Amino acid sequence: MTRIAIVEWEDGLLPGTDAWSRISDRVNDLRPDILVTNEMPFGIWLPKTKGFSREPAHEWVRLHEEGLDALSRLNARTIVSSRPVMGSDALANEAFLLEDGNYRFLHQKHLFPAEPGWEEASWFKRFRAGFNPQVSRNTSIGALLCTELMFNQCARLLGQRGTQLIVSPRATGGNHVLWHAAAVTAAASAGSYVVSSNRADSSERPSGMFGGGGFAIDPTGKLLGTTSKVEPILVIKIDENIANAAKAEYPAYVSEQHLNDPCFFVDC
Repeated sequence: MTRIAIVEWEDGLLPGTDAWSRISDRVNDLRPDILVTNEMPFGIWLPKTKGFSREPAHEWVRLHEEGLDALSRLNARTIVSSRPVMGSDALANEAFLLEDGNYRFLHQKHLFPAEPGWEEASWFKRFRAGFNPQVSRNTSIGALLCTELMFNQCARLLGQRGTQLIVSPRATGGNHVLWHAAAVTAAASAGSYVVSSNRADSSERPSGMFGGGGFAIDPTGKLLGTTSKVEPILVIKIDENIANAAKAEYPAYVSEQHLNDPCFFVDC
C-alpha cells in the first residue's frame, strides 16, 4: 500500500510566500509517500496567447528551477511534478520525479492544445519521445500530462508496460465531468490507478480559467476522492497488487494486435 497526495494549487503560486508555507506545513503534516502536483505549478500560467517569447519563457523556467528546491524540502518520499525546460525555439513540458532531492526524468508532453488561454502548441515542443514508466520504491509510475489523458492509446501503452499509477498533472477549467470520464477510461484500459492534480484560480486574482478539482480513480473506474477549495489536498491509498491483477481483467487484457491489420478499418 502506498499513500498518494493529490492537490489543487492556485495560479500564481511562488516559493517562499505565505501561501507556500501553508502548503508546506500541510504536506509535512500528512507525510505522503508520493505527492503529485498540478502541471507546471509555479507562477502565473504563461501560454495564454499565441507566440513563443523567449524572455518570459526564461523567467518561467527560472521560477520552476527555484521551485525544485522548494519541492525537495517537502516531507514526501517522492514528488511528481512537471516544469518548463528551455529549447532553442520552444519550451518542453517535462514531468519528473524528485526522490530524496534527486531529479529523475519521467516524460515530456507530446500533445498540446491550441485555443485562447491554452496556446501551448505555439510555446511547446517535445524534445524527448516516449511513454515509459519509472519505478519509485514499490510503485511503477507513468505520466500523462493534462491533454494526453484524453488519448486512451497513451494510457493503454503505459498499462502494457506495467504502470501501476498513472499521474496526470493538469491546468484545466471547471468541466470536471469530462476529465473524470477520461480518467475512468484510462484507468480501465490500462489496469492502473489514475490520479490527477489541477491548477485552481487565484483567490486574489480570479480569472475563471482554472477549475481545481484533483481526483483519484481506481483500476475499476471507481472515484476514490476529489480535492476542493476547502480541502485542497487529499491523501488516498493505492494497492499495487490490485493494479497488477487489473491488467488481466477486461478491458485491459484485450489484444490490439489486429489493429495493425491495414484491412481492419476499411474493406480490402
